[in-house]
Amino acid sequence: MEDVYEQFFALMYHGRWDFQQAYNLPVQLRTWFVKRLIKQKEQERDAMEGSGNTSTHALGPNSPAPKV
Repeated sequence: MEDVYEQFFALMYHGRWDFQQAYNLPVQLRTWFVKRLIKQKEQERDAMEGSGNTSTHALGPNSPAPKV
């Protein structure tokens, strides 16, 4: 059952679905949406890694000053 809740969480958190929308989806369709969401996030991660973008969002004493 926890796997189902994880699917609901992914759809609600990343897709901004409400609980009823996620709950009322047929199982196969909900599974497709979750797999597609995972694929999308992996593509976005790969694009960021491939772009040479080395910036981080962490702030600390050695962080560069923000550009104005």
